[in-house]
Amino acid sequence: MSKKMLGDLMRQAQKLQEEMQKTQEEAKKKTAEATSGGGMVTVVASGSGELVSIKIEKEVVNPEDVDMLQDLIIAAANEAIRRAQAMVNDEMAKITGGLQIPGMGGLGGNIFGR
Repeated sequence: MSKKMLGDLMRQAQKLQEEMQKTQEEAKKKTAEATSGGGMVTVVASGSGELVSIKIEKEVVNPEDVDMLQDLIIAAANEAIRRAQAMVNDEMAKITGGLQIPGMGGLGGNIFGR
């Protein structure tokens, strides 16, 4: 491989890395929402995988059945995080064409580190 080709490849890799970092930063500002219990529990997660909010309808709060409420919260939180992760992976796949990049995880880069 010639020096020119190697230089061009390095520039393309650097540009791809910059685009991926920009996309990751933008994704952190986006959110994904999920519900459980027929909408009784709503959880919003950010593109960085952090929970942003949890809304619990009064009707689902039963001191005699705390386990059910906990299960609903976990279900909604896990789904919100999965949706946020999928959103980020979809954005990254647009940049990388779905190419698996070593060390980045997921589809072309997964900021969740999974």
